[in-house]
Amino acid sequence: MKLLRYLTVLFFLLFFLASNAQSGNDPKWWKEAIVYQIYPRSFKDSDGDGVGDLKGIISKLDYIKSLGVDVIWLNPVYQSPNDDNGYDVSDYRNIMNDFGTMEDFDALLKGMHDRGIKLVMDLVVNHSSDEHEWFKQSRSSRESPYRNYYHWWNAERGKPAYRYSLFDINHDAWKYDSLTNAYYLHYFSRKQPDLNWENPKLRQEVYDIMKFWADKGIDGFRLDAFGFAAKDTTFPAFPEGYERNFMQYYSMQGNLHGYIKEMYNQVFSNYDVMSVAEGAGNSFEDAHNLVDADRKELNMAYAFEGVDIAKPDGYSLLHFKEVFSRWDSAFAANGWLSVFLANHDQARMVSRFGNDAPQFRDVSSKMLTTFIMTMRGTPYYYNGDELGMTNAGFTKIEDYRDMPTLNEYQHQKDIGGDMQKFMKEIQFSCRDNGRTPFQWNSNKNAGFTTGMPWINVNANYKIINEAAEEKDPNSVLNYFRKVVQLRKTNKTLVYGKYTLLDKDNPNIYAYTREMNGNKILVLLNFSKDVATAETGIDLSKAKLLISNYAKPSMNETLQSYEAVIWQVQ
Repeated sequence: MKLLRYLTVLFFLLFFLASNAQSGNDPKWWKEAIVYQIYPRSFKDSDGDGVGDLKGIISKLDYIKSLGVDVIWLNPVYQSPNDDNGYDVSDYRNIMNDFGTMEDFDALLKGMHDRGIKLVMDLVVNHSSDEHEWFKQSRSSRESPYRNYYHWWNAERGKPAYRYSLFDINHDAWKYDSLTNAYYLHYFSRKQPDLNWENPKLRQEVYDIMKFWADKGIDGFRLDAFGFAAKDTTFPAFPEGYERNFMQYYSMQGNLHGYIKEMYNQVFSNYDVMSVAEGAGNSFEDAHNLVDADRKELNMAYAFEGVDIAKPDGYSLLHFKEVFSRWDSAFAANGWLSVFLANHDQARMVSRFGNDAPQFRDVSSKMLTTFIMTMRGTPYYYNGDELGMTNAGFTKIEDYRDMPTLNEYQHQKDIGGDMQKFMKEIQFSCRDNGRTPFQWNSNKNAGFTTGMPWINVNANYKIINEAAEEKDPNSVLNYFRKVVQLRKTNKTLVYGKYTLLDKDNPNIYAYTREMNGNKILVLLNFSKDVATAETGIDLSKAKLLISNYAKPSMNETLQSYEAVIWQVQ
């Protein structure tokens, strides 16, 4: 009987462990981490050439450590001609001259690890630069051993079926190359030819590159645009107008999962690294197939549906709540999500989702930070948002540096587009809004550089800057630090069950997080008006954990853009 009881207990224990291994609550360092994204070109310039660099980041590691973050996601620093700010790589094993040397990189990695900070690198392998040696060899001859590293269509077959390019001035993804009388494919710019993942030699080249960096000791990879990597290489015609929903035809095609599983077996399974792909496919099924633990592919999804909600004429909080709640529900048991409102491809968070008017900028920025840090999933936070940095307010096309924006400007001119409307749209949404130099102090060029910055500094740097906010205990910066510590000391905010409350309230986002008898209520007013929530929760015995106001509301009626977190059980 004792043996039977022992076997019964053992069976249930193993069943529990097996079930928990598939659960979203299975503890992992990358689930509990807070990721801080650094755009190196705009973070800190150490040598006065107007471009941020690795030594500049090294000089600010103590500041980054003070934020309480665990991981730095570093935008590409590989050798590049810089057509698309480093997302056109010409040498995957060397550092861009603008940013420094490999010795600088090694010093940066050591400085981060010495401070307990991990490094995730951007891996750009849907495409390379047209100046990469692979492509130079590939276009040199149809007989080149590198020919099948890229997608070529010989011109004697006629022009291939139309493919939409996101960045090309004419949105045509096929570029004719006279050297071998053929077209090559580029989903992005003409200087970013797509790599042919059907070719096992190309795949092995990529895995060897990943091992090179993993052996250096980096802690993870973010796979840029990798959802596009697999293609039907017969290139059939797509329906007319497909480009209006090109993701359906470009994302998660062919043998993509086979490639990622191969990548997992060769790289991820042999190193303690986190892995995240840009995008999450076209459905929850796609996303789960990428990140569920038993799939042995990637760690977490990075879905854009939420961040794409903001529009120049505003957005609906009801829609915002529905999207984030739907994604949370879909990943409540299996898989893991990234939570973010900004990155290098977006304009500034407070200008898009909050209110960057001077009287509301600080409180709405703090409110948005509260949201990111209290949702289930790994928070990704973009550099400068911890200061409440805003959109640049550029009014002339000459102020912009973003290649696809400049190409689209020319395209709109060529077709007689509404240029006034176009300029208004990019003032709100252009990526350059999130790429202006980090505002360190009120000195010339915001303390970013002693030279001429590669892109103009935001004119409000004398008001919004790190030095001023360090001195102010109520600043956006110091509030960010407090919310980070609250999340890090309360695992309920990492793994706890999420429940949406007051679903139809058009102004307030209210939800609870619960785990092991601990219950936390989050109240966020997304409007400039006073608004009242109806959660049905008695706050008379609740404990106030944090608020973005010096004098917080002690009930469910919230001030403009107020954020309040309560311990309610």
